[in-house]
Amino acid sequence: MAGPRAGTVVVDTNVFSADLVRSAWSLVELYRPILAGRRYLISFQTLAEIRFGARRSNWGPYRLSRLEDHLGRAEVVWPGPALLEAYVELRVACERVGHALSGREHDADRRIASTAIHLGIPLVSHDGIFLGTPGLPLDTALPR
Repeated sequence: MAGPRAGTVVVDTNVFSADLVRSAWSLVELYRPILAGRRYLISFQTLAEIRFGARRSNWGPYRLSRLEDHLGRAEVVWPGPALLEAYVELRVACERVGHALSGREHDADRRIASTAIHLGIPLVSHDGIFLGTPGLPLDTALPR
């Protein structure tokens, strides 16, 4: 893994929420060098996934407060016409090359990946579904 990076990145749900869930704390250390000094953006999809998980798990006031503090570290990218077009183009490109991200079950992942593609910045993720995604700059600790 290279030294510290610079610039803005889209951070996937699994990496962004890692320090909120005790079972994922190892990801925090793994991705600390990749995220150091970078500006974080998250997709609206990540925001929805994180808030859904907290509500489903009936988090109390203390954990919800920590969650909101954590969410304050990132800017949320909301959908619009250009992001929608990036999403459609990504699904078509994935389907053409037979990439699994084209599948219906990966709608949420495709929303997150298309956010990074639309903005022309890397996605930071620890999810193998993104490996080899057409047009996606990916920063990951996963073996390639």
